[in-house]
Amino acid sequence: MSMQKPHILIVEDEDVTRFSLRNLFEAEGYQISEAIDGESMDKALKNNTINLVVMDINLPGKNGLLLARELTNNHDLGLIFLTGRDSDIDKILGLEIGADDYLTKPFNPRELTIRARNILSRLKQSKSEPKDSVIKFNQWTVDGNSRKMTSPTGEVIAIPRGEYRALRLLIENIGQIVTRQELIKEMTGRDLRSNDRTVDVTIRRLRKHFEQDENSPELINTIHGEGYRFVGTLD
Repeated sequence: MSMQKPHILIVEDEDVTRFSLRNLFEAEGYQISEAIDGESMDKALKNNTINLVVMDINLPGKNGLLLARELTNNHDLGLIFLTGRDSDIDKILGLEIGADDYLTKPFNPRELTIRARNILSRLKQSKSEPKDSVIKFNQWTVDGNSRKMTSPTGEVIAIPRGEYRALRLLIENIGQIVTRQELIKEMTGRDLRSNDRTVDVTIRRLRKHFEQDENSPELINTIHGEGYRFVGTLD
C-alpha cells in the first residue's frame, strides 16, 4: 500500500502566485488544495485532511492573521505565512498566533519547499512521540498529548507546537544553557537566520503564561549572547 502524500492547502487570492505555488508543490509530490479567502479555506479544511497551510497575510475579507488564529485554535497542522509586507510587526504577530514559519515575497521557491518539508517532518515526528508525556514543574503540568499547560491555580492554557517543543527542550536540559540555534532547530527543523525573532517571540510568550500566576518564580533565564536556561524545579 502506498503512503499517503502530505496535503498542502494554499490560501492565496492572487491567481498567478497561487498557480505558481501549486506547480511548485505538485512537482515535489504533494497533494494540493487551493483557497482564495477564509470561506473557501474553511470548505477545503472540512473536505480534506490538510497537513500544512501556506497562507498569504493580505487576503480579501478576513486577513491571514485573523484566519490563522482560528486555524491554530481548531486544527492540528503546520502553517507558513507568505507576505508582501516586509514588516516585523506582521511576522511577530504571525508567530505569536502560532505560525511555524514565514517568508516575505518575493521568496526563493527552493527555500519555501525546504521549509515546508521541515515542518511536515516535524509534524510527523510529533505524532509519533509518546502520547502520555506529562511534565510537572513548580506546580505546573504540561500534557504533551494535548499541548496544554495547567497552572498552579488550575487554569488550562493551550500552547502552539513551537512553544511546547521549546519548553520541552529547555526542561530536558534543566540548568543548562540551550542556544537559540538549538531551540529553532527543535521548533522548526531549520537553522537560525540573521535577525530571526522566532525564538525570542516564543520565549516571550512562554514567560507571559507563567507571569499570569503571580506566585510563579522566573522559570526561564536569558543568557545574553548565548541563549536561554530553564531554572524551574521538577515536581
